[in-house]
Amino acid sequence: MFCPLNSKRESIYGGVVITESGTHDKVVGLVYIAAFAPDKGESVGTLIADPPPGAPVPPILPPQDGFLFLDREKFAASFAADVPNKLASFMADAQVPWGLDALNGAVSDPAWRSKPSWYLIATDDHMIPPPAQRAMSERAGATVTEVAGSHAIYVSQPGAVAEFIGQAARS
Repeated sequence: MFCPLNSKRESIYGGVVITESGTHDKVVGLVYIAAFAPDKGESVGTLIADPPPGAPVPPILPPQDGFLFLDREKFAASFAADVPNKLASFMADAQVPWGLDALNGAVSDPAWRSKPSWYLIATDDHMIPPPAQRAMSERAGATVTEVAGSHAIYVSQPGAVAEFIGQAARS
């Protein structure tokens, strides 16, 4: 899931956005959906820098004009393995580029340290390995639910995701 960052067409992952901006006094809780939940000083780049042996590695292509994309040919298998082929192909073609600064932007004050959090782990995720999702959700003290699905679980399992968000909202 991507969130717009600025007018330069840079974007960063939604988990980083809520981790940093969630400290605002109007935010009452954080909901992570198969997302990064970085700690102080961590970025997406540091979190993916040293994967354990055998862990899936996101198929990030070398930068082009300062932006990153996922390899279109590997997109479905890594990002949307449980999404119908036609839709996964569309998603690959419709990728929003993300800037190198977004990859390396470190969190300064993780909101999960002071706000309650919920985390939906996608157990078949090939972008953020489920063990990494479990570790991040555990250190955040999140209320956790696990659902079988890819990184695009919000597309493949919208009912489960909506129910999870509803549970968090009612808490």
